[in-house]
Amino acid sequence: MSQHVSHADLAAVASVSSAPAQTKVNRTFELPVSLYGITVGCYLGFLALMSVLFMNSELVLPMVVIVFSVIAGFGLCGKWADMKPAKDSFALTSGQFANRGIQTLSGRLTATEASAQVLILPVLLMCWGLAIAVIYAVVGH
Repeated sequence: MSQHVSHADLAAVASVSSAPAQTKVNRTFELPVSLYGITVGCYLGFLALMSVLFMNSELVLPMVVIVFSVIAGFGLCGKWADMKPAKDSFALTSGQFANRGIQTLSGRLTATEASAQVLILPVLLMCWGLAIAVIYAVVGH
């Protein structure tokens, strides 16, 4: 629970400074930009496939909103990784990623293992869209 701390007790342990404390943060997740590009490409590819298959005048606005949301979501994350405080960490290049892999809370992952974890959902979504396209082509409309 909370308890009252007197001003004297607080002054004994706290130091007041005029400059704000500078923190070091790593917002890159150490993943190369190409993985994010493939992810966005799979999401937008799925939406394009569904648009080609099922587009009508009622679906134009929802598709535009969903495409905007995907682009804005990944764009915002890209800006968040570059924001202040000044950063000394950058996303790994594809070569560095292939050589080093990444460290996670459950241990070190190779580039193949990390890529599989990152891309499993977008690739499965794209495969699902292709399965829908095949069913639509076989059954007809």
